[in-house]
Amino acid sequence: MKDSLYQDPTVSQSCRLERLSWTEIAELQKKTNCLLVPVGATEQHGPHLPINTDSVIAEKVCDYASGKTGVPVLPVMAYSVSAGHTTKWTGTFSMSHATFIEAIKDLVGFAVETGWRRVVLLNAHMGNDASLRVAVDVLRVKYLGQLQIVVVNSFTLSDEIWQYFISDAADLHANKGETDLMLHLAPDTVRMEVVEDDPDRTTATVFSYPVSQTSLNGVTGNPSEGSAAQGAWLFEMMGEALASLLERALEEEPPLPKSAWEGTGFSF
Repeated sequence: MKDSLYQDPTVSQSCRLERLSWTEIAELQKKTNCLLVPVGATEQHGPHLPINTDSVIAEKVCDYASGKTGVPVLPVMAYSVSAGHTTKWTGTFSMSHATFIEAIKDLVGFAVETGWRRVVLLNAHMGNDASLRVAVDVLRVKYLGQLQIVVVNSFTLSDEIWQYFISDAADLHANKGETDLMLHLAPDTVRMEVVEDDPDRTTATVFSYPVSQTSLNGVTGNPSEGSAAQGAWLFEMMGEALASLLERALEEEPPLPKSAWEGTGFSF
């Protein structure tokens, strides 16, 4: 078994809420009312990566940013919307879009009712993006004046990060970028001896297709080019970008004063 190059220094520095009692959390809220929620997935990632790949990436990037900013982190949401992977490959476990949206609404609703006023959802699975944006759209008007909420994708934290991720596949999955990260973060779970590349077949398509119609092995990209060194570089860039975003989120207020929008919310 390979030893991880990544020794996880930010986990000890990260403020993980599951380690705290409710009284400790109440004291913490006197210092910050911002909450970080890592959102991953449990789904096939080709022959070489584990099914918790997206969850590992989401959690570790949040740990890094929490360690730098002090923003507390909830446990990773490991089950989400992986329906686009269909049942072609075993190892995928998915919620429906509607169930996932309701889960986010319920979770954030409890957060608001227990004193959290700023929520940042850090998503590491592309298939979650649409559902998360629907949930955020509902929550921002339901709790107008009580909550500021945003969803950000780990792979689009900056243009440089996004360009790196899509360098081998625009419709990426289990590709070089994700393999780089896992070789750095959890190399003992990566099986490079069975890695298989598979090209992006969607570059000229009109319609959106599930992975079963575009990939032969669950991969889209060139994971055989994966590198732990590149993963370390990419991970630090992602962590720094999220930390920078959180620093702004801790201070940001609505562009208009309360008198301009008070009483204009709506509950679906």
